[in-house]
Amino acid sequence: MDSYYPPITYVISEHEEGMLLKTILQQRMGVSRKLLSRLKLTDKGIMLNGERVYISVKVQAGDVVEIRMEQERSDDILPQPMELDIVYEDEFILVLNKPAGIIVHPTHGHYTDTLANGVVHYWQQKGWNYRFRAVHRLDQETSGVLVIAKNPYVHQHISEQMIAGTVDKRYVAFVHGQPEPAEGDIDGPIDRDPLEPHRRIVTPSGYPSLTRYKVVAAYRGASLVELKLETGRTHQIRVHMLSIGCPLIGDPMYRHPVYSQISAPEGAKASATDPSLPSLNEKVAKLDNTIGRQALHASSITLVHPMDGRAVKFSAPLPDDMNRLKERLCEAERARP
Repeated sequence: MDSYYPPITYVISEHEEGMLLKTILQQRMGVSRKLLSRLKLTDKGIMLNGERVYISVKVQAGDVVEIRMEQERSDDILPQPMELDIVYEDEFILVLNKPAGIIVHPTHGHYTDTLANGVVHYWQQKGWNYRFRAVHRLDQETSGVLVIAKNPYVHQHISEQMIAGTVDKRYVAFVHGQPEPAEGDIDGPIDRDPLEPHRRIVTPSGYPSLTRYKVVAAYRGASLVELKLETGRTHQIRVHMLSIGCPLIGDPMYRHPVYSQISAPEGAKASATDPSLPSLNEKVAKLDNTIGRQALHASSITLVHPMDGRAVKFSAPLPDDMNRLKERLCEAERARP
């Protein structure tokens, strides 16, 4: 069995004649310095017209450059049978519709029941050797589109698109209240909360963060919002929507401001469903209790496929729990006097 992935090929044009192979690899094929170092250490990593050569050679028009990456496996990830919702797959990328409640990658103390465990098992069952490389992350309780690269070259190119801001990531969320205006930008720097480091807050000393939003449907006390991330900070959407007074429905970490007004007996926490709470508190708690996680879904991602340069868009439909929430909001709206 060949220990390499199929080659990535580039044909030298007339205006590139006389250039160094190193220049072709880095500037035309977009091979990173790190990957170039790895390719140089393998017998078939860099080939010119079928022969192994030094990258200092000059190329001629019509020459065929090939790079080959050694096959890899995620031996540090335990394979585990899991139902996968595959949106798209070719020999370079795998796109999944991640369900809510699933962690993407194993973490300390959480080595199984992650999406990576399921993907590694799926690939092994197919007899394929790939290393799990998610090109972006989704929070455990966020559902939707997730892109996984099958080799380091593809991972590098999609990561560079994300850094450059050319990847279009769209989300949909159900939020409390109605954002004003109905369409706009939330430009608020984000950093860790010094009092609770696992949380993020909007703070002048934070990292630049920009979220664009648009209300696509308004309900009684809630809205369906489409969001576009221009930056990729941890918990960005959840933090930004809270910052404008419209937190995500069901979010246990970035909760509606009314929860801070709930008084509790000394040494205890009050329940948000306490019947003695004011009307607004009751409505907020009732909505939060209709879904067991933050109502956030990665609906689509558009990027340039690293192998052929075409723009590709991958989408995932609204999951069942968010559809049920939508129907409940619609019913409340229809019953409105």
